[in-house]
Amino acid sequence: MSTAGSRTITHLTIRGMTSVHAARAIFTALAGVDGVVQADVNRGIAVVEHDGRATLTALREAVALAGFEVTGVREERRVLPVL
Repeated sequence: MSTAGSRTITHLTIRGMTSVHAARAIFTALAGVDGVVQADVNRGIAVVEHDGRATLTALREAVALAGFEVTGVREERRVLPVL
């Protein structure tokens, strides 16, 4: 469960994503995952910011639904200051 003001950044390495069309398909799939706030998708890499509700399993399944495979993952947690 996420705490107020926390965000998780998940970096996904994706096999086979070599075209703009593939990046768009993956972006669309990731945008549908509950908790995703932002996604930046480029050739072979997706950086997903989420509020903690988007599990690694859900992110992998979204990428698989678009026809690709996650081959690497790195996560970082950030706590945003509350003003």
